[in-house]
Amino acid sequence: MAYVLGIDVGGTSIKAGLFNEEGKLLDIAKIKTTELVNEEAFHIVTAGLDKLLAASQLTPADIVAVGLDVPGPVDARGHVGVLPNITLDVEGFEAALKAHFATAALAFANDANAAALGEMWQGGAKGIKSCVMVTLGTGVGGGVIIDGKLVAGTFGAGGEIGHINMEPNETESCGCGNKGCLEQYASAKGLVKLYLKACKDAGQTPVAIEHATDTISIFSAFAAGDVCAAQAIDTMCAYLGRALSQIAAIVDPELVLIGGGVAGAWNVIGPKITAAFRERCFPACAAMRISAATLGNEAGMYGAAYCAMQERA
Repeated sequence: MAYVLGIDVGGTSIKAGLFNEEGKLLDIAKIKTTELVNEEAFHIVTAGLDKLLAASQLTPADIVAVGLDVPGPVDARGHVGVLPNITLDVEGFEAALKAHFATAALAFANDANAAALGEMWQGGAKGIKSCVMVTLGTGVGGGVIIDGKLVAGTFGAGGEIGHINMEPNETESCGCGNKGCLEQYASAKGLVKLYLKACKDAGQTPVAIEHATDTISIFSAFAAGDVCAAQAIDTMCAYLGRALSQIAAIVDPELVLIGGGVAGAWNVIGPKITAAFRERCFPACAAMRISAATLGNEAGMYGAAYCAMQERA
């Protein structure tokens, strides 16, 4: 039996999943890290991975492929671009992993793209050849799969759904530097801003918001009958539905999966997004399904492992 590692790389920790070749997740380890820029930091990771393997009585020699998802662009050749949210020496980390897992294939993927591949491999899009994944978290990410293959793009920007321009007259800037991106309205941060603006316009005191991405308080307020919360959620879903109608006219997928933290309120947002999509979509795309993703926070690990297996093949 051969085994695969799928590694979700974050700023202060990594989450690693041990898989068999059939895609069954056998075990998970969370490894706290410092900035991944030197041999000491790389050793912390490899030692943590060894501990994960040892729990299943395995060694690095049993690993045939190692995949990593990172929060930044990765082009079709597997080259990693600028990583704005983590400090990572990609070449040094890659060399350390290759030395430690000498017989394993190694692959990198963008985190949202990896989530899409994970859902296609073992999640809500299993058996689907053409699908789109949209992740609603601090930002809005995405992944596009056509005929079973990821569209990474020439420059690694394939699936940057959050940066579809929705409002050309927007005055505030998105994190990418442009103005009017979908991410400004459909992310966790975007929903909080929409709610606070709705309250300000209505002269209503907002519920307590604990932090810039506190959508839980907004959905709780919605459940309690808060009109401004309802307005903000409707606006967010309208933007998402309109963005999906544009994506469908280009990609024409069978399925769109919505994941990320905001998608935890799927029973609220799912019907609204679907209705907004149906209202605006090109008629030939109207049968496209929109569903909640199923792998949760583990989707990236699944996708990273899948990418590594494809690299091995």
